[in-house]
Amino acid sequence: MTRSPVRLDFAEPLDAGERHALGVVRRLGTVGALFLAIGSLGAGAAPVLNPVQTLPVLRLFVRIPTVSLAVAFAGMAMLVIGWLMLGRFARPGRPRLASNRQMSRTLMMWLTPLLVIPPLFSRDVYAYLAQSEIVHRGLDPYSLGPAQALGVGDPLTMGVSSMWRDTSPPYGPLYLRVGGWLAGISGDHIAVGVLLHRVLALAGVALMVWAMPRLARRFGVQPVTALWLGALNPLVLFHLVAGAHNDALGIGLMMAGLELGLRRLPIRVKGDTPPPLAQGELLFIALGTSVITIGVAVKLYAILALPFFTVMVARRWHGKLIDLFRAGAAMFAVFAVVLVAACLGSGLGFGWLSNLGTPGLVRAWISPIAELANVGGVLGIALGLGNHTDALVPIIGTLGYVLAAAITAKFLWDSFKWRYRPIIGLGVSLGAVMVLQIALQPWYLLWAVVPLAAAAGTSRFRVAATVISAVLAFVDFPNGGTYGDHAYVVPQAYVAGGIVVALALVVVRLSAPTLLRRPERQTPVTLEVFET
Repeated sequence: MTRSPVRLDFAEPLDAGERHALGVVRRLGTVGALFLAIGSLGAGAAPVLNPVQTLPVLRLFVRIPTVSLAVAFAGMAMLVIGWLMLGRFARPGRPRLASNRQMSRTLMMWLTPLLVIPPLFSRDVYAYLAQSEIVHRGLDPYSLGPAQALGVGDPLTMGVSSMWRDTSPPYGPLYLRVGGWLAGISGDHIAVGVLLHRVLALAGVALMVWAMPRLARRFGVQPVTALWLGALNPLVLFHLVAGAHNDALGIGLMMAGLELGLRRLPIRVKGDTPPPLAQGELLFIALGTSVITIGVAVKLYAILALPFFTVMVARRWHGKLIDLFRAGAAMFAVFAVVLVAACLGSGLGFGWLSNLGTPGLVRAWISPIAELANVGGVLGIALGLGNHTDALVPIIGTLGYVLAAAITAKFLWDSFKWRYRPIIGLGVSLGAVMVLQIALQPWYLLWAVVPLAAAAGTSRFRVAATVISAVLAFVDFPNGGTYGDHAYVVPQAYVAGGIVVALALVVVRLSAPTLLRRPERQTPVTLEVFET
């Protein structure tokens, strides 16, 4: 069988001084996570019937929102700074790197304090709870909103943001069916429901941690670098874990499906002779397709992985159009069977497909498409034509989707023609779909960052992804909304939190001075790793 080399930088384990510095970074991030957990008691996205108010001592944080926000902000900043410092131990080009085990242990230390706290940065998890309860009661979540199905006075409905109380979800039937089972366990106990949905999010993060280093090794990227940029990303900690978003499970299943599907595929170079089928190769292709399809039944965005996976399979054969059609037909058959089984087996059918436009009801201020519509409205007013923002939103939104589709088609074709790795094309296409929509949220970009972290070895991508992730980590308030008439709380809290962060950096400077110095680039030894 033909085997092709994947070049990896060989790195030795960290020396004693670097292990000490790594320990300092770990403690900085862990203290930050603890601060964020404590601050969430008074500054998080608490339910209307907040159980914290019944707890001695802890209920004090609800009554001091400025202090709570300051503590939460200090924790956010410590985690982001700790992540940036941790990056030096995962930076390709160093003669010594942290191990996958050290990186995974760091992740566990940082996310553990975030497991048993109120939701942060979004109230979406309360919508998950209400929709899951609708399923548990045997009603159709795709035709009834929480207000109609549960009643306005239901504790679960009260926790849902007002704009989502009368809407139906766009989430896949598999996610809501599992949510229905969890609702049977939690009942009206909102805190228990949040914890159970956070377990689902953790399952998705665990799948990412399992798949990313394996995919990275396959594509010649340092596994520890992929883990640092993808799994330990502040957006993962803040939104997928603390926020309990179902994107975690969707991304995790997508990445796990890709790794399973590629497990028996040989790495090929354009123009070489395709080797014969390996034992179990077709079975793993079908298994990978099935797992990705299960991810689609959680959140639709995972569907983009299937055409790029098809290109990978076609390139593994002879890389001709007939191979693309053959692979596409076979994988579409598997996809259709699994998806139909998920829809019918869940008992919820295909109603979710008619609700895919629901997220578009939100105009996110970080969305270029939404801001372009706002600029058009302002220009209309300036020119005396009136405010036509509402009319521009669907027009520009449609153009955004058309452009995203064009970018996806281009990268599919270029990937098929061996100009790009298909998984890089997948990441770029997912990035285009996320950025070019009205409802862009910070955690949406993880759909692009995670696959790219496992396959894109260029320093330019790492720098751009690092900067974007660090900036987006601060765009949402911990309460998932605004402070309205209490806006004065924000600058006061941020100044106080900044002082705490400055003191923490002084401690870091005294404990490990090298962490605040610019790392020197050194040339590592390069090895050729052969994979079948």
